[in-house]
Amino acid sequence: MRLAGKKVIALVDDEFEDLELWYPVYRVREEGAEVHLAGLTKDKTYVGKYGVPATAEYSWDELSAADYDGILVPGGWAPDKIRRYSAVLKLVQDFNEAKKPIGQICHAGWVLISAKILEGVTVTSTPGIRDDMENAGAIWKDEPVVTDGHIISARRPPDLPPYGKAFCDALAGE
Repeated sequence: MRLAGKKVIALVDDEFEDLELWYPVYRVREEGAEVHLAGLTKDKTYVGKYGVPATAEYSWDELSAADYDGILVPGGWAPDKIRRYSAVLKLVQDFNEAKKPIGQICHAGWVLISAKILEGVTVTSTPGIRDDMENAGAIWKDEPVVTDGHIISARRPPDLPPYGKAFCDALAGE
């Protein structure tokens, strides 16, 4: 249990990509970390693109990066909603400033773009937002997983196994 004692936030909103939320959450939990789901509204159940529910244990504005070791941002259509909230952007900016692991997959790059933390960072994402990533100053690569310091990115669901491992490695400090 190399991640015992670690705490991670996973962001949720309606139409998250089901696998891109739950696979990393379970992967991190299986290594011993505690994961808290956070949405706009505490105790609200959000529904993924394919119908899998996720209930927010916390609202975004009650959380602080100082109390956590990492953050996971799933893809789907949720990132386009999530990035509109200043509490989320501040949270992501605080994780970035503290150099704590930030995991993003597929369309989740939109949240990092809106947080304005991608200038000069090498990342990947779904090819559909490549232009957005590059316009935000990122160096985009078409690879399953890209790790640039504390930012771990992946393209899409088939990349979840190496993405999950890379995020766990970053949390473990490896």
